[in-house]
Amino acid sequence: METSASGVTRPDAGHSAPATRLIHRVREARLAGDRTQVAPRAEIGASWDRLLRSGMDPDQSTMSELLGVDEIEHRRRSSTLGEVMPLLNDGLVALADAAQQIMVVTDVECRVLWRRGNAAVLRRADDVCLAEGAAWAEESTGTNAIGTALVSRVPVQVHSSEHFVRTLHNWTCAAAPVRDPRDGKVMGIVDMSGPASTFHPTTLALVSSVARLAESEIRNRHLQAIDRLRSVAAPLVCRVGGRALAVDTHGWLAAVTGMPPIDRLPLPKSLAPGRVWLPSLGMCRVEPLPGGWLLQVADGPSDGAPQRVVLDLSRPRGLTVNVVGSVSTWTQRLSPRHAELLYALALHREGRTASELAEDIFGDATRTVTVRAEISRMRRHLAQVLAHRPYRFAEDVEVEVIHPDDPADLLPHSTAPVVVRARTGGQDRS
Repeated sequence: METSASGVTRPDAGHSAPATRLIHRVREARLAGDRTQVAPRAEIGASWDRLLRSGMDPDQSTMSELLGVDEIEHRRRSSTLGEVMPLLNDGLVALADAAQQIMVVTDVECRVLWRRGNAAVLRRADDVCLAEGAAWAEESTGTNAIGTALVSRVPVQVHSSEHFVRTLHNWTCAAAPVRDPRDGKVMGIVDMSGPASTFHPTTLALVSSVARLAESEIRNRHLQAIDRLRSVAAPLVCRVGGRALAVDTHGWLAAVTGMPPIDRLPLPKSLAPGRVWLPSLGMCRVEPLPGGWLLQVADGPSDGAPQRVVLDLSRPRGLTVNVVGSVSTWTQRLSPRHAELLYALALHREGRTASELAEDIFGDATRTVTVRAEISRMRRHLAQVLAHRPYRFAEDVEVEVIHPDDPADLLPHSTAPVVVRARTGGQDRS
């Protein structure tokens, strides 16, 4: 056991029989709406709370409609994880078999694409629908290592009655997300599962290490692909003249001329050959290359310059800025801090100095270094719409802010004075 500063006691990560019985009693109390002095581990408690709010029945089945064979094969071929399955098999399958467990690999929707391991456990897994094509997101099967790791974006171990759905109380599982090093997005989940009696506290560290190895292998393959693209693109870029660069399909730089090198260029999801306006470069001519794109930057005035900016703050988990030009549009996801800064600039179209923005965001006019650093990061993606000296939206750009229906839901976790005033009605909304 461990006791927090608030006096709440939590069971240890190692699940002895007494600890398992205790967490079972804690779960029953939580489902009944009772308060207890003992709390589950933070990630487990957060998951239970999500599922209680959703109205999930803890006595429901874990059965789900399986994907068809053709769909499973399509997802396997489309997933980068397929390229590293030999590494995952070498790293986990033999150990899972010896530990009377199985390895499970899912896509980012928590659909099982591969499973390997102990034959007897594979048969038992069929009884709870831990099968290829099955759905293991939290909203489908409750608290479980696969689904909860996807929500929390960190490795998670779930044992026995920590599972929300009672059917899984005879199981233990440990899972880790695998991120694509090319864009940082989660590609899928690697998991080890087995009967509750096979629990071991080191399983989570093992799964996490193998997930990191998979990411390293993908990174190495990416660097090799960049080298291949560079060998083709470098001579072309040199002959183009003016400003030009070659990037892979994820925007990583392979060659550049006439402009400072960058690590990565943000690209729209549906880039196609032709004239395309990019927020960080302006109007570009785009041509396909083997494994990437050649971009020639137009010099001089461009009729594709941005005309409108839409700052969407209506959903706390979906903060975006949408830049609309005459020939293309661009959407950029925002961190809460960047949303605060853009909101302040939308309220003050005349512009704000670094110290004024520091006062708006932190209530402390001296925090100018932080403000300048954050604005600099934003300008990498929004250089065509953000001006400086003072910081402001460009004068010829129309700016619209989409607010939540309830003013109290505007950036609900923000403590920035400019946002707090808007939530409480102390300042007009733009």
